[in-house]
Amino acid sequence: MVDGSLQNKVCLVTGASRGIGAAIARAAAVAGAAVAVNYRSSRRQAELLVEELRDLGHQAIAVQADVGSSYDVAKMYTTIERELGPVSLLVNNAGVSLRELVTHTSDEQWELVMNTNLKGPFLCCRQALPNMIRNRWGRIVNIVSIWGLLGASCESVYAASKGGLVLFTKSLAKEVGPSGITVNALAPGPVETDMLAEELTGPELQDLAEQIPVGRLGSPEDVAAICVFLLSSAANYINGQVIPVDGGWTA
Repeated sequence: MVDGSLQNKVCLVTGASRGIGAAIARAAAVAGAAVAVNYRSSRRQAELLVEELRDLGHQAIAVQADVGSSYDVAKMYTTIERELGPVSLLVNNAGVSLRELVTHTSDEQWELVMNTNLKGPFLCCRQALPNMIRNRWGRIVNIVSIWGLLGASCESVYAASKGGLVLFTKSLAKEVGPSGITVNALAPGPVETDMLAEELTGPELQDLAEQIPVGRLGSPEDVAAICVFLLSSAANYINGQVIPVDGGWTA
């Protein structure tokens, strides 16, 4: 029987205080999961999202952690297990972007991007996997980017971090598939988020939309809908895949 429900599951969404992460947290809660909303610095936004979910009758908590810190990640998981139970659904969404020439990129910028976008998913997976393996069931979804598939001028560092996460996804899927765990990735195209608005002007956003076959930018909810499907038992036989959510950009 196909089941899209996430009832009786605990879902951790990293970088969930806004944008795509917040949309995924909402969708997972609606599907029945108890949701841990991770944030690094946007405490108030995370708390408001948790209040919203609780007001709708869902179980949710906010948990602070820098996902690039092994100490923070271990502490975060301890809190989640105490408050909600072991994590069986993991969405590695936390990320930072960087538009910069390689010749102008500092060591600190490189380290921030790699620590957040690549080391973070590694640390969160490493922490979640022992329980998933023990229970012989788990779902991991990594949020990558079409730039991790195609590359982009002035985004070499960002694209490298997401490209690395693509191959981490595929390799880990083969490693833990025999234990009943699936690992997949979503590669969003341009999505209307605060992060994108901070990087591009209105005319640049319009130009992007005109290049997409469906004629518009994506929404966080577009990504969240596919993510929740991959987290569910309905996606039991999908493993090691990188699915573009881009309106046909990469077609």
